[in-house]
Amino acid sequence: MLDREGPVPLYAQVADIIEARIRSGELRDGDPVPSEAAMETGFAIARTTARRVARELRDRGLAYTVQGEGTFVGPPDVPRQRRTVPISRQIAADIAERICNGELRPNRSIPSEKWLMRHYGVAKVTARAVAAHLREQGWVFTVPYRGTYVSPEERWPTTRNDRQTTVVESSTS
Repeated sequence: MLDREGPVPLYAQVADIIEARIRSGELRDGDPVPSEAAMETGFAIARTTARRVARELRDRGLAYTVQGEGTFVGPPDVPRQRRTVPISRQIAADIAERICNGELRPNRSIPSEKWLMRHYGVAKVTARAVAAHLREQGWVFTVPYRGTYVSPEERWPTTRNDRQTTVVESSTS
């Protein structure tokens, strides 16, 4: 941890906590640093503060960032743990399963971007990717400035294989 004089900024306090986890071995080289959304929820901080935490960890030489993948512990040449299925696909599979189970009904809205962000601890871009994937598969349709709704059942993926693929993705974490 760094020695400082005067009040310690919030982002530095959170970076100190994560640094302690790295030094204790709880987070090892290649492990992902908590996402901005996870920090926002776990430490009750703003998204901009979470970004400053990641920058602080990079400045301290404890982590590096790969655009679109996240921030990871250690130097950039260390192999990092990757998700086998992107989180947006896992969430989309969860929503598709809820549609299949009748929990989300045709012509009714799916959870909002804000709900997805809070519930799953993801960024807005990830929440948007969920809706885009569901649209591509035919589970939902979007009405501009209104929301995203469950498609009529006849537009859902028609083959059992398509539905199994969607549900299987949700169980691979």
